Amino acid sequence: MRDIIEKKAKVVASFLEEHNCKDVVIVPLEEGAFTDCFIIATVTSVGHLKGVVHQMWSLLNENGLNVNNRHKTPGEDGWELIDCGDIVIHLMSAELREFYSLEKLWKASER
Repeated sequence: MRDIIEKKAKVVASFLEEHNCKDVVIVPLEEGAFTDCFIIATVTSVGHLKGVVHQMWSLLNENGLNVNNRHKTPGEDGWELIDCGDIVIHLMSAELREFYSLEKLWKASER
């Protein structure tokens, strides 16, 4: 099962890179966590965020990823969390990504 999720996460990460998102990372979480992995990517503006989110819906559907929290309009604050159950996608502005440092937070929790 984890192999399938990993493949889907890589498809989403590739999509984000193709759509000019920066520093795209897949953060695997420990077994038993509320999700299997995070995908974290930096967007360049709120307009970029909205465009990527809008284009991503069909990719998620094609890959059998059901969105649990679909919003009609992405957040104006520069952070959109897309909960697909096994995969949680964080699209963030550079400022918010640096401030919250999700990669470091989750890596620290593994120790």
